[in-house]
Amino acid sequence: MAPSKRKDEKLLTEAELELMAILWKRGEGTVNDVIEQLAKGRAQAYTTISTILRILEQKEFLTTRKEGRGHVYIPRVKKEDYESRTVRDVVDRVFEGAPVALARQLLQTSELSGDELAELRRMIEKLEGKRG
Repeated sequence: MAPSKRKDEKLLTEAELELMAILWKRGEGTVNDVIEQLAKGRAQAYTTISTILRILEQKEFLTTRKEGRGHVYIPRVKKEDYESRTVRDVVDRVFEGAPVALARQLLQTSELSGDELAELRRMIEKLEGKRG
């Protein structure tokens, strides 16, 4: 059975991840900044975006700074750290804790270019060098 997630290992909903992606790219932003960056055709009400950002703050993914009458939202969790957390969760839950099963699936189902395959080889060689 997969190890249980610690309380601080929260995963994001699709809507939360969409807003975090905007803030990771921008570095920080207000509710209006986030609304402006939403994909065309994905217009959301100010109150909806504001609520999701406050939830992300409660989950400790964001911190805020008061600016005038509003707030500026700043990521507390780095994108790379969240990516690692998410991959660990997928490996644990879907691939029964076996990272090689995830790698095998990615290699079998992805159309990798020659450059991407070469990059993977370099990464493996670098890891082998550290362990050798």
